[in-house]
Amino acid sequence: MIFVGLIMYIFGSIGNILNICVFTKWCRPNKRSKYSGCCYKSNSSLYLLASSISNLIVIIYPLLTRILLDGYQYHIKESNEFLLCKLRYYVLHTFDLISLTCICLATFDRYLISSREVRLRRLIPTTKQTKSIILFVFLLFGLHSIPLIIYNGVSKAGYCIILSTYYLYYYLYAFQIFLHGVIPIIFLSTFGLLTLKQLRIISKRKNRYGMMNSDKQLSRMLLLLSLAIILSSIPYCI
Repeated sequence: MIFVGLIMYIFGSIGNILNICVFTKWCRPNKRSKYSGCCYKSNSSLYLLASSISNLIVIIYPLLTRILLDGYQYHIKESNEFLLCKLRYYVLHTFDLISLTCICLATFDRYLISSREVRLRRLIPTTKQTKSIILFVFLLFGLHSIPLIIYNGVSKAGYCIILSTYYLYYYLYAFQIFLHGVIPIIFLSTFGLLTLKQLRIISKRKNRYGMMNSDKQLSRMLLLLSLAIILSSIPYCI
């Protein structure tokens, strides 16, 4: 368990650090051309940058502590309840939902960019607005996950449990089934298919809508990422 977990930890950390470097570079404004569409790419890159940072935080703290706890069969005590139970679950669910939401927003952004309708392309936010949206997402899920700190505790056997029965039902249905399962599957499936349809039309019409090859590559990458998330989210709905 420790060996497999450490492999996931090492490669996951390296992968997300590389993603952060790439998306940070893509977020920089390109001054060479006013109509190059780089601002559109930077919006999606900002979402993916926030997602990669969130994933890295999840790997560094919740995943590492999970590996150590399960690997050494360590039972949590009341003295370290806050760090290994309350704070760990707060960080895990907060940044996991932030990452998932940012990917959904990036997919929606790609849909708007690839749309043939001018009224939809006008909905594309500016870079400043995109940063505000990301900040709002951080604050929203940061506040939403506060009850995890309040209601999480340690059982007599030394495991993290939710002490409130009512919040346990909310956790199971709202957190696990809807926020991690149903909503991402529906959202990514819908806008992923619509984006794929638009990309095929754009390819046939030879970039008539001014979409660069790098934009199309980013869109295809997001489609593959969306497919992976959809497949991984199905168990939450079962």
